[in-house]
Amino acid sequence: MQATRRLTPFLKPYWRWAVLAPLLMTLEVGMDLLQPRMIQRIIDVGIGQSQPQIVIQTALLMVLFAVIGLVGGAGCTVYAVLAAQGLGADVRQTLFAKIQTLSFGNLDRLETGKLITRLTNDVNQVQEVVMMVLRVMVRSPLLLIGSLIMAVITSPRLALLFVIMIPLVMVGLALIIGRAFPMFEKVQRRLDALNTVMQENLAGVRVVKAFVRNDYEIERFGQANDQLMDQNIAAVRTVAITMPFMMVLMNAGVVAVIWFGGLQVNAGGMHVGQIVAFMNYLTQTLMSLMMVSMLVTRISRAEASAVRIQEVFDSTPEVQQAADAQHLDPVAGRVAFEHVSFRYNGAAGGEALDGTAGSAATDDEVLQDVSFVAEPGQTVALLGTTGAGKSSLVHLIPRFYDVSGGRVTLDGHDVRMLDDATLRGQIGMALQEAILFSGAIRDNIRYGRPDASQEEVEAAAKLAQAHDFIAALPDGYDTLVGQRGVNLSGGQKQRLAIARALLIDPAVLILDDSTSAVDVETEALIKENLAKIRQGRTNVVVAQRISSVLAADNILVLDEGRIAAQGTHAELMASSPIYREIYASQLDPTALETVPIAQRGNGRVDGQSNGQSNGQSSRQSDGQGENHHA
Repeated sequence: MQATRRLTPFLKPYWRWAVLAPLLMTLEVGMDLLQPRMIQRIIDVGIGQSQPQIVIQTALLMVLFAVIGLVGGAGCTVYAVLAAQGLGADVRQTLFAKIQTLSFGNLDRLETGKLITRLTNDVNQVQEVVMMVLRVMVRSPLLLIGSLIMAVITSPRLALLFVIMIPLVMVGLALIIGRAFPMFEKVQRRLDALNTVMQENLAGVRVVKAFVRNDYEIERFGQANDQLMDQNIAAVRTVAITMPFMMVLMNAGVVAVIWFGGLQVNAGGMHVGQIVAFMNYLTQTLMSLMMVSMLVTRISRAEASAVRIQEVFDSTPEVQQAADAQHLDPVAGRVAFEHVSFRYNGAAGGEALDGTAGSAATDDEVLQDVSFVAEPGQTVALLGTTGAGKSSLVHLIPRFYDVSGGRVTLDGHDVRMLDDATLRGQIGMALQEAILFSGAIRDNIRYGRPDASQEEVEAAAKLAQAHDFIAALPDGYDTLVGQRGVNLSGGQKQRLAIARALLIDPAVLILDDSTSAVDVETEALIKENLAKIRQGRTNVVVAQRISSVLAADNILVLDEGRIAAQGTHAELMASSPIYREIYASQLDPTALETVPIAQRGNGRVDGQSNGQSNGQSSRQSDGQGENHHA
């Protein structure tokens, strides 16, 4: 139970409640242990010796003890709940804060659905066990030990039954618990799978309906749901053996007590009251063992959850800020890629921070030997087929991932040696999938600058061609955005995302296919506005439409993770068959007439005559990081 124990420091702020709960439970157990002795006194003295006053006095004492026990038990429950709820809230908060520190690579592996399970169900499992430990784990051992002692005092001869029964109980419970623990681990994994299916389906409900895949998704959810049910049944069936097993032993013990006790009564060695009291202590002992076994089973399940929680706590961010990280002020915005290679497996190689050579390129690299410079005031455009590595490239600039080889610099400084807040605070990003948060439109635009004035918010919205449609809404900038911007169109969400990036006035502006859902006319207006404010700002544009990059100072044509060509539009038209093929497929088919058949791109172009993006599902390789960032 090591993982569960590692979470106990979260109880420290609630130590008073965690101490009071067991103390009050001790009071209740003490009162419960006195009750059988009172019954023995009523039977053997009050009734056996015909003393009704003893019966009345003892009965009143039993009521008093019961009330005291009630106060102790209720108080224990209250304080146990307070301590457990406090621990659960703190674990959940700390876990969420830890997730915020993880890098994109960590989140790629942990997955959204699994993280949701850990933040909810797994924390609840630990929280409930803490509450049970403060109550049952105190009550059951105390009642077990106390009942054994009182049983020996009541009848040393009958107490020999425990020598046989307790080992049988312990062996049986050990076998049951040993089988149950791995089963509950599987239950949590099945729950992960169910949450993943549910999260994917709810996020992509429009795609599901558009492709009439309702029945398929219902079947997929049903399979995950049935697997969870089957695993739960298997685990609960194993644990369910505990109660019948304990009841058999308990009834066998009662029969043995009545048999041997009856012989003792007939021989004059015992009284009837002693047998009744002993039977009560026997029942309490076995019930305590059963409660301990149930608690251990719950702890086993909580241990499985605690292991999963601890896995997140133990995760080390792949991207970590250097101990001597530099703060740049001011930032000019010169971005340079120097022989950069990158893979998504998180293994860092290539050139180290000191410039020494690292590992060679491998087959799984998304980017290989990429070198270019983007100067302040310039617009650098990335063009290429789906999966060429465009989004992966721009995610290296704000250091969402670390390079596998080479280095990325900002103003000549390796981004790995820069303070994260300094680096990302000077980079504005607008992604193709514009993620908005529930709240007002105003708050979404000023997400990166919460203190921005209304005038600044409106200025950014006007640059992004968003002000007019916002003003036309009934509540204007106070209009509430539904979950993930469900009440806005794709183009409106993208324009809000661009406004959000512009509001922070970044030194480096990255637009990752962020106008794919915007009409051509509006896109032209946005480009016109951005051209007016590009002075002193480095602009990096990822585009599927070649019309979006014609005016760029430098166009990089990516092909299978490498820069196949770079230059202005005119230079590329003269020198790059791939670029001419893209241009011909989207704007001017006659451009291919100047390209020899042997040099044509052989279908590497997406083939969309209007240049529209294929959408998120077709951006697997160069959109991995984007999905998690969103």
